[in-house]
Amino acid sequence: MTIRQIGALLRARKLSCVELIDQTLADIHQRDRFNSFITLTADLARSEARERDRELTAGVDRGPLHGVPIAHKDLFYTRGIRTTAGSLLFRDFIPDSDAAVVERLRSAGAISLGKTNLHELAYGITSKNPHYGFVLNPRDPARVAGGSSGGSAALVAAGLLPMCTGTDTGGSIRIPASFCGIVGLKPTYGLVSRLGVLPLSFSLDHVGPLAATVEDCALAMNAMADTGAPFDLPTLPNFDGLRLGVPKDFFFDRIQPEVATAVQRTISSMEGRGARLIEVDLPNMADLYTTARIVQLAETASLYARYTDGALFGPDVWRLIQQAKSIAAHEYVNAQRIRTLFRRGFDRLWTRIDALATPATPMPAPLLEQESIDFGKTQEETRAAATRLVRGINLIGEPALSLPCGATADGLPFGLQLIAPPFADARLLQIGRAVEALA
Repeated sequence: MTIRQIGALLRARKLSCVELIDQTLADIHQRDRFNSFITLTADLARSEARERDRELTAGVDRGPLHGVPIAHKDLFYTRGIRTTAGSLLFRDFIPDSDAAVVERLRSAGAISLGKTNLHELAYGITSKNPHYGFVLNPRDPARVAGGSSGGSAALVAAGLLPMCTGTDTGGSIRIPASFCGIVGLKPTYGLVSRLGVLPLSFSLDHVGPLAATVEDCALAMNAMADTGAPFDLPTLPNFDGLRLGVPKDFFFDRIQPEVATAVQRTISSMEGRGARLIEVDLPNMADLYTTARIVQLAETASLYARYTDGALFGPDVWRLIQQAKSIAAHEYVNAQRIRTLFRRGFDRLWTRIDALATPATPMPAPLLEQESIDFGKTQEETRAAATRLVRGINLIGEPALSLPCGATADGLPFGLQLIAPPFADARLLQIGRAVEALA
């Protein structure tokens, strides 16, 4: 059920918050075979549900999220509840305060059922966590759910929860959204507080929602964002007046044919409903990707390079931390200078278009042990392929939305990525809702 549907049942007294939480927990125990959770907080959730019921009886309604079950990626501080980051380093860490987003969502009436599994330290795109179990894709458990917000995406894709929180440093909301066939929003950098979220890369980390629908993302953003502006705007009747940018290269250069066809078909449908397509030359996106990777490696090294015991880390994360130690200070400084040039390039782009449409990932979810992706004449390492179309957007901080766009003949979903100017998040979600209505 969507957040609106849940709210209608609660307010009509056809279902109490306690009954909803009990049903959801029972459903999770029966159907969650995807290693979605690290910590389940059933007793606390039931206690909060009783309070939400008392409030509704007294005429107190906290809004659309009142009584709605959610879960938080296990990077978010939760007072009195362990926050592991999917890592042995933090296995016994119990914060004495809540992350700002956790507090905001609770104030909006949402009820957290616990902490979701993720790629170790949020440093990867598979969520194959060696310490807490591999997160499996509900669309096909032989495949990865994507990462690093894999547990959050799996819970939504399985229909167990309508919304979960996630973080995105190099695609970690949009990749699992694409692989699991759900909606994921990376908001404008700084629009949602990162206070109380274990960092990976200070200037690239973004906090956002993963949900079953675009509207559910918008309703979550009403509570999560550091602004009072509404995000759940009315659905557009058509795309009249929308200047939609279509990139000439990069985003369609190495991509599996079924993904390219579906994305192009969606873009054509938008044109048929009034959008004006504008072919655009983008700043050098390959260089943007490389620059973002340098920044991430250096900033992550500042957090973890001091550790010398590789046994505390999974092999893939340990390799990345060791690689990060080779980034020199001048390389990081130069990357930040180049970042400013890219920022100016995209500022010029936004004078010509209102949004940019691209694939979110160049392929659907890989198999659990798949190390490379076949693009016909070339093969590419899985991690590089999955992040190629999303990582660069973190460097410039633009809002980016992944929403379902189609599926392969085998039923594996993949996403359309819509990118908008900074702080045009509400408009981006409005466009996304209209695209969703095309299906």
